[in-house]
Amino acid sequence: MLIQHFLCFLDLLSRHQFSFLCGRLAPFNIYSELIQYRSTVTARDMLSHLQMIVFGHHRWSLNGTLIDFRMDSRRLLSGGNLIIRNLDRNQDAGTYQCTAFNTQGAVLSRRASLKFAYLEFQTQMRSPVSVREGQGVVLLCGKPAYSGDLTFAWVFNEYTYFVQQDNRRFVSQETGNLYIAKVEPSDVGNYTCVVTNRVTREKVNSSPTPLVLRTDGAMGEYEPKIEVHFPDTVPAAKGSIVTLECFALGNPVPQITWRRANGTPFPSKVKMKNSNVVLEIPSFQQEDAGGYDCLAENKMGKNVARGRLLFHAKPQWIQTMRDSALAINERLFWECKANGKPKPSYSWLKNGELLEMGDRVHIENGALSIAAVNLSDAGMYQCVAENKHGVIYFSAELVVLASPPDFSKNPLRALLKARAGSMVTMECKPQAYPQAISLWKKGNEQLCHLSNRLTLLPDGTLKISNVTKTDGGIFSCQAQNQFGTASTSGTLLVTNPTKITLGPVDMEIIVGESIVLPCQITLDPALDVSFFWTFNGHVISKPTSGDLMIRNIQLNHAGKYVCVVDTDVESLSTSAFLNVKGPPGPPDMVAVEEITDSTAQLSWTSGPNNGSPITSYIIQTKTPFTVGWQAVDTVPEVIDGNTLTATVVNLNAWVEYEFRVVARNAVGMGEPSPASLKTRTEDAVPDTAPANVGGGGGAKSELVITWESVPEELQNGDGFGYIIALRPLGEVTWTHAVTSTPGVSRFVYQNDSIPPFYPFSVKVGAYNTKGQGPFSPVTTVFSAEEEPSGVPGGVWARSVSASEIEVYWQCLVSTPERVLGYEVVYWEDDTKPETVGKVRVSGNQTTAYITGLKAYSQYFLTVSAFNTAGTGPLSPTINATSKKPRECAIAT
Repeated sequence: MLIQHFLCFLDLLSRHQFSFLCGRLAPFNIYSELIQYRSTVTARDMLSHLQMIVFGHHRWSLNGTLIDFRMDSRRLLSGGNLIIRNLDRNQDAGTYQCTAFNTQGAVLSRRASLKFAYLEFQTQMRSPVSVREGQGVVLLCGKPAYSGDLTFAWVFNEYTYFVQQDNRRFVSQETGNLYIAKVEPSDVGNYTCVVTNRVTREKVNSSPTPLVLRTDGAMGEYEPKIEVHFPDTVPAAKGSIVTLECFALGNPVPQITWRRANGTPFPSKVKMKNSNVVLEIPSFQQEDAGGYDCLAENKMGKNVARGRLLFHAKPQWIQTMRDSALAINERLFWECKANGKPKPSYSWLKNGELLEMGDRVHIENGALSIAAVNLSDAGMYQCVAENKHGVIYFSAELVVLASPPDFSKNPLRALLKARAGSMVTMECKPQAYPQAISLWKKGNEQLCHLSNRLTLLPDGTLKISNVTKTDGGIFSCQAQNQFGTASTSGTLLVTNPTKITLGPVDMEIIVGESIVLPCQITLDPALDVSFFWTFNGHVISKPTSGDLMIRNIQLNHAGKYVCVVDTDVESLSTSAFLNVKGPPGPPDMVAVEEITDSTAQLSWTSGPNNGSPITSYIIQTKTPFTVGWQAVDTVPEVIDGNTLTATVVNLNAWVEYEFRVVARNAVGMGEPSPASLKTRTEDAVPDTAPANVGGGGGAKSELVITWESVPEELQNGDGFGYIIALRPLGEVTWTHAVTSTPGVSRFVYQNDSIPPFYPFSVKVGAYNTKGQGPFSPVTTVFSAEEEPSGVPGGVWARSVSASEIEVYWQCLVSTPERVLGYEVVYWEDDTKPETVGKVRVSGNQTTAYITGLKAYSQYFLTVSAFNTAGTGPLSPTINATSKKPRECAIAT
């Protein structure tokens, strides 16, 4: 058995007062044996508390008549739930409404419609439909008795073969009929209409309708005849899907097009279906309303069907009322407003019953007013807005209050302190309905004769201006209304004013220093006092005494400092501005405006001066060839603090530079700016010649030339290399050679005609793609020389000690080669190469000492001359023996 529910919702209101709503009741299409409507409670966490303080009840009505559950065996009420057993279409169909009520009042739910879906189709034999080829035809389905939405389809001959719709064939979902614009021989056969109830999903079939062709010839061509079209006016609900059908018979088959009567194009949401036969408008809105035209056209003519869509909408709230608690005899005014199409009408319910106008009750459209409410007016009220498309309810509670004065929530202060000369305000505001009348006393004396300093306001508040010590004492207020009397009292104590005797003063201070800001006061001993300091409007300190110490001051400490003194009766403050000076902040937006091979035009923006004017700027650069940042020359040489442009000079060509700017003021040097974008100077001809040109040595017939490489930052451009110029000493013509490797620092000139150790004039220059740079000064470099050819003579040796041998020889005087010195080679044994040693002496020396020898050992020796080319031939080998070691004498 299927069970459905009507939902009664309990809505928890403020102040533990309750309004009962029955909601979410919408129309149902039911095909079942049993329906149940269940109540649920919102604010479930309050359910147990709710049941303790209020007992709620429910009742149900059908078509406006209360259901008597005592006399109805099929319907029962359980905890607000309506249960219907053994459903009966004739007895149970209709409109249901729930009423929820308790001791506070009653409210109605929305209405719910209960309908029963069914489908009944009486079938009977159908006569054949005879048409000519090319003629249009309409096959009627015949709507069955039904409740619920239907869909239609047609079967051709066999059941599984449904008619496929195209521009020639159309099944209307409005009439159920099958329309064939132009009959063809293939259309001959039996046609069956299939009707489906969307709610019950039940299907029924009509009897087959035979379609046969006449034998008296084909139908000629004719203009369109519109057989399916929408009514002249079509009501459409807001947000609904609107479907318009338009189909025409004709030969040739007509083409269907749509247009709006006002000529505006269709929005993108509009869809055309079934070869434009169906126009669908989803989520229908006000702007979709208006005239629509369907145009059917073929070559024989055209025809038009016109209609208008009318917009309608059920009511929706745009203004509602709130729960109200009013004192007896006060005026109630509530107003609710709703929009809808057509414009909704309004009515008011009290405790579920229609509220009628009376002497005190006035109703106009959505406005309700009740003059001088009394206890009988309390209850639950509902504003109802309704048009033919729907009805909505909104509920609120009216509480009418009546009570004697009560000071428990708002008594006078037991002790009220006030500064002499100030204004004192004492409120007499009991909770009373209606408002009470107030009477003031000081001590036992009634304050009847008020002065220009004492004022009694209509709400019972007593004000004393320019209060003095004599105004102190015990004050009491007595309140009275028709339900009773109450009083409250308190003491007024008048104190001397508080004064700030020493406060902070404006000052300037340098970053890193420390200061104390004073805040000293004089105070009435009856008062409590507290201090706090604010900095630029934000609380920063709450010292026990008034003074504020700031250590190691920074730039962000600059600003306004306020000392606030709070007592029981007043608040005083004193302030000072602290100006902190520091080195300038970093400049910004350093940009290279123009650059050449040796200069760069820079601009920048100034940073904060941090309390001291900027006096000058310094420009620094960094390249891939420098370590860190370095100061550079500028024009002007000294950049004053008002200048934001300068030209950097003496830069190297073809070098990538970064620039930054540093500001200075009287306090010191600031932080540098962010670096500029990397910028390369233009290329230029080299302006630096290689240094320390020299050479010499090498192999026979070679002239070796060396120099120091030009650093990359001085090469001034791409394609850097060296030009070597040389000529024999005394000659005029230079021989040139080129090397294109920037890092090379040696060149070897080879020529078999070069005599040994011959002087050459040599100079080295640099070049790049821009041109040739300067040469180095001319210097003399000798070609490679040959080893000495002479053999030293008169070689002999003597032992000097156990570890030393002295060797002698004669100088070479007639050898053509240059002699730079002599080399002595010695060894202990020819079979032991590791014992070989060498000693060299320079110039014309003819002796050499060999040390570190073994004692009493024989050594072989030979002598040869040497120069830069190597050593000459060895002299004949001689030998010498080192002395024995000396023995130590033993004393006796």
